[in-house]
Amino acid sequence: MRGIGKRLLAGVCLLALAACGQPAAERKQTASGPAGGTLKAVRDRGYVNCGASTGTVGFGAPDSHGYWRGLDIETCRAVAAAVLGDKDKARFVPLTGQQRLTALQSGEIDILPRTTTWTLSRDANGVNFTLPNYYDYDGIMVRRDRGVTNSRELDGASVCVQTGSTTEVTFTNLMASVAPNLKAVIFDSTQATRQAFFSGRCDALITDASGLASVRATMASNPDDFIIFPADGKLSPLTPAVRHGDDQWFDIVKWSFQALLMAEELGIDQANVDEMRQSQDPTIRRFLGVEPGNGAALGLDEEWTYRIVKQLGNYGEMFDRNVGAGSPLKLDRGPNRLFRDGGLMVPMAFN
Repeated sequence: MRGIGKRLLAGVCLLALAACGQPAAERKQTASGPAGGTLKAVRDRGYVNCGASTGTVGFGAPDSHGYWRGLDIETCRAVAAAVLGDKDKARFVPLTGQQRLTALQSGEIDILPRTTTWTLSRDANGVNFTLPNYYDYDGIMVRRDRGVTNSRELDGASVCVQTGSTTEVTFTNLMASVAPNLKAVIFDSTQATRQAFFSGRCDALITDASGLASVRATMASNPDDFIIFPADGKLSPLTPAVRHGDDQWFDIVKWSFQALLMAEELGIDQANVDEMRQSQDPTIRRFLGVEPGNGAALGLDEEWTYRIVKQLGNYGEMFDRNVGAGSPLKLDRGPNRLFRDGGLMVPMAFN
């Protein structure tokens, strides 16, 4: 591990030297992006355009009053709070799996926080992934009375699959490795795929396990009639993304999510954030902008993290109310715990 650490440090140093060797004008253009950058465009417009699902309760869906709610929705609202001072200065564009990346690349949206798995082909195709806001796995849902409990036992069944999703790849891999007689029934939208399953057109439904939990909680007349099991046991990092070419906006989106994690790490929540601004702990004071510097580094004011926590709370609070114990989904936090608690969410230093 020590040798790996040295190689990583050397790589970081080489990158830093390369950046220092750029002409100032080039560094400025890279950092701000074309036409003044996304930050300027958002401020001029007065709101952040966010990609959203076509309706996945817990992650992104309008409530009965038309107000968008969910873990992905609040990831975007955190950016709006940081940049524009108000979490509700965000607008949401429902996108199918096929539409989402094109909408980001074309500039229709500023952020894509819509349950999108970080993959090499996507990362290399005009998209910059920030940091995972939810670790998930591909799951399969079947009726309990089928007596099926794993992918191998499903061989020969028909499976509803949404095109344009990574679950297409998972399905193909399952056919190659454990269930060669699976039959795909392909649909081009989330809703069509789900409706087909519940109408009996397919024996099984494959997608993110969290999405299956959402479907089971909201579309099944009796959720206990259905079970969910892993398709292949591999974790998928669902990760908000931005366009290539605007490093400043990339940093703002990354650190807005990191603010939610660090707030939980430091024990700062929506209820005590005002009190915590009086703390003498230099880490807390720096994080909340009492001691300046972090805001200026991103091109924001110094209260940006305070606003995120004041308006949305920390990541634990966000998780609980949208998908955890305080939600209809009641998902276990699992790998989405902080690293200190045995999870994969690693808060980074605000200094």
